[in-house]
Amino acid sequence: MKNFLLFKICLVVGLFFPLAIVAQGTITGTITEAGSNAPLPGANVIVKGTTNGAISDFDGNFSINVSAFPVTVVVSSVGYNTKEVSVASAKNLKITLQEGVSLDEVVLIGSRNKSRTAIDTPVPVDVINMSEIATSGPQTTITEILNYVAPSFTSTTQTVSDGTDHVDPASLRGLGPDQVLVLINGKRRHKSSLVNVNGTVGTGTVGTDMNSIPTASIQRIEVLRDGAAAQYGSDAIAGVINLVLKKATNELTLNVNSGANMSKHSNQYNEGGTDGEKFQIDANYGVGLGDNGGYINFTGSLSTRGATNRSDEMGQPIYTMFDVATRTLGYDNAFAMDPSDLASYVAGLDPTLQAVYDNGVVAGDSFYDIISSDSATFVGDTSNSSPISDYELAQRGLTRDDFRMKVGQSKLRSGQFMMNMEIPLDDNGSAIYSFGGMSFRDGLAAGFYRRPAYTDGRGNTEALPDGFLPHIASRVIDRSLAAGIKGKIGDWDVDFSNTYGVNSFDFTIKNTVNATLGASSPREFEAGGFAFAQNTTNFDLSNFYEDTFEGLNVAFGAEYRIENYQLVAGEESSYAKYDVNGEVVNNYTNSDEIVTSYFGSDVPGGAQVFPGYRPENEVDQNRNSFAAYVDLEADLTEAFLLSAALRYENFNDFGETFNWKLSGRYKLSENSAIRGAVSTGFRAPDLHQIYFNATATQFVGGVPIEQGTFANNSRLADLLSIPELEEETSFNLSLGFTAKIPDAGLKITVDGYMVNVDDRVGITRSYSPSTTEQQAIFDAAAAGSAKFFTNGFDTESKGLDLVLDHKTSIGTNGTLTNILSGTFSKTEVKNVKSILGTEILDETLKGYIEDAMPRTKLNLTNNYATGDWNFMLRNVYFGAVNDPDFRGSATPVTYSEKIITDLSLTYSFSDNLKLTAGANNLLDVYPDEVPFEGSQYGDQFIFSRRTSQFGFNGRYVFGRLTFTLK
Repeated sequence: MKNFLLFKICLVVGLFFPLAIVAQGTITGTITEAGSNAPLPGANVIVKGTTNGAISDFDGNFSINVSAFPVTVVVSSVGYNTKEVSVASAKNLKITLQEGVSLDEVVLIGSRNKSRTAIDTPVPVDVINMSEIATSGPQTTITEILNYVAPSFTSTTQTVSDGTDHVDPASLRGLGPDQVLVLINGKRRHKSSLVNVNGTVGTGTVGTDMNSIPTASIQRIEVLRDGAAAQYGSDAIAGVINLVLKKATNELTLNVNSGANMSKHSNQYNEGGTDGEKFQIDANYGVGLGDNGGYINFTGSLSTRGATNRSDEMGQPIYTMFDVATRTLGYDNAFAMDPSDLASYVAGLDPTLQAVYDNGVVAGDSFYDIISSDSATFVGDTSNSSPISDYELAQRGLTRDDFRMKVGQSKLRSGQFMMNMEIPLDDNGSAIYSFGGMSFRDGLAAGFYRRPAYTDGRGNTEALPDGFLPHIASRVIDRSLAAGIKGKIGDWDVDFSNTYGVNSFDFTIKNTVNATLGASSPREFEAGGFAFAQNTTNFDLSNFYEDTFEGLNVAFGAEYRIENYQLVAGEESSYAKYDVNGEVVNNYTNSDEIVTSYFGSDVPGGAQVFPGYRPENEVDQNRNSFAAYVDLEADLTEAFLLSAALRYENFNDFGETFNWKLSGRYKLSENSAIRGAVSTGFRAPDLHQIYFNATATQFVGGVPIEQGTFANNSRLADLLSIPELEEETSFNLSLGFTAKIPDAGLKITVDGYMVNVDDRVGITRSYSPSTTEQQAIFDAAAAGSAKFFTNGFDTESKGLDLVLDHKTSIGTNGTLTNILSGTFSKTEVKNVKSILGTEILDETLKGYIEDAMPRTKLNLTNNYATGDWNFMLRNVYFGAVNDPDFRGSATPVTYSEKIITDLSLTYSFSDNLKLTAGANNLLDVYPDEVPFEGSQYGDQFIFSRRTSQFGFNGRYVFGRLTFTLK
């Protein structure tokens, strides 16, 4: 009986199996977008392993004839995760795609044509899938991620640069941080309140603080690599970065990330062999609203980052003969001694010091030279075997290592929140939407060590006989909220929105003193800060005419923007200079009451390392602008696409500007095309650049003199005939080629570009009067030396961007994705203007622009997924850079190219739990070291503080746990 049943089963299978093999039919279906359930046109549908496929129409529908079942259908679209569906017989499918794309995919975020797809775009856009990177990548902040995955983007953490330690300057295509526009969900993002004036890449610019946005809230990042000022307005000279927020619902995702630097330099100075410890926890959750695909998505993030230190031991003079006497006789007794008596006293303490004294007299040095120097011959000796310092260090039980600076990433603690919401109002796409968030960051960075050997009293040896290392603490608070309504009026898509954002940056100076207050000085000061607010209202309309040409998209709209910039003074003791009676010095009526050092120089006032902003520096300024644009995009034929944009913008503080853009794409074949664009652009000078000022009073010969950065509208700027700031203007030209080879799984894009920027806004070198006529001008403004912001030079940037993407199957279930991308660029400074007969840019300032960032950058990423395992290997080639500090010298310094390797392994325990482990800079590669010869830092900086291709923290090892609950 059992054998007969088995026989019948085999007979049925034998009869129907051949029929299954030769079964034919048609697969039809509709593709929609997750969340909104809207039809998804232009999606690719292909039978896996064949070239048989179709593209969804405007309503998301498709149809494919299949010669045999079963098959697997692969569905993909720009901006969405690829989906595979097994199909056993002819049927009608309902397929929903989730948002998510990879680096090589390109979209034109400047286009109002909602159906424009991948390789057909006339200009290039890198699109980064954040959900994938958040799982496998070592980097955790937006600027870190972009620096390693988008070759045309450059950003590194700065060190010993005041506020810039806490906001990373970022560059696109080698231009300035203020020449790239940042959007969130297509809406303009406000800038940071900090202007970078402290000697790093991006000096004189105001960037957007992208690190105030939690990475866990972002679905993807679109980087438009082309000028787009005619479409978006000010700042979009180099391109546009658009952050697209998540809108997933009914899904909770938790990321727990921890890691630390484990490198040869962290082992050198830190117990346990690690530093820069990081811990971050992210949570993302969304819920559906209504029955039409509405949603609200929340993200929260908490993180801490430890400081790193890559300094060397102190190589400069630490103590003077005065410090030796102070230790043995007391501060007051030493201060009361005649210089010759003090020198004789110290010389008698030790035969070594007697030799220093004798050698100094023989050399003809003055008593001042002998007393203040750390050698027998001159003050500036940087030898590590100086007799006075060596003697005093031994007496105090200290070493030079106790006077090390903190050169590395700052300490950071942050909390971030982001929300994204949309509520449909009907079945026709009408909806109200909103997004926004808050972030709070506390940072702590260090300045230069205040050694007792400072002869102007900055070391305040009375209260701190061994000097001190001052710290600059920052508090950055960022808030934003956008709200809008979109829908249809007839056939027109309408979008009306308002976006508000404010960024504040406050300084607290710690472990420092106001030296004019002596031993009674506070050790902590509120030094003031900045705030910048921006409100942007947009009204946009667009319509797609399917029957005009092969499709015509018409869009137009208007924008109104209000901005406010504030500079707030610090507490009095943070900026004031006090006399011996503890009164604020406002004039020099009684020079006997001025606090002086033992060596006779005036002791500077204010908090050491960062004097606070004064009431005279305070600013509260507004401006407004309005704009109107029109954008046309037409498929004139199936092969030829042409788009044009015109924009008029008017600012109340400098006037009006008119810009245009033309771009096109011509298909050479079904799988290849050429594309190009030509445009004009502009960037309005930031309010920060117009009104920022930071001056301090120095007394020269008993006369109070202002020194520092003067506002562009100041009295001194007027006397020197420095014109008011105007907009930068640009001319952009790009030409590219795109191709895909479906049978080989290969996609290629190559784009060349040229960007000429005229009248760039920048900060000048420091000017001091050198003639009687110039002295009269400075005297009229009570100024001694000054910097300004001005439209002072032009730049020409040229380059080539390349992206190759290859995807193939390996083994039964394995998929290997290889992406090679690179940029080759060059920026030249031209037509530099002059003030007082001297060019406004010195060689260092030119260096920041021309060659302090890598001109060449290559990225090769290999990602292999099989079963529950995912392996990511990434190698990034950072080209050589030149040190601005040595530019123009007899011995210029170049730091050679390096390759940084990232590796991570991810294992999925289940659909809900993943564990990732890996490393950034796996091979512990460092930049070339600063040559000691000629270094102004006394061997404290092992690596340059002016430029860095990829930072100098060394190897970073991390682990990440990802939990998903659906």
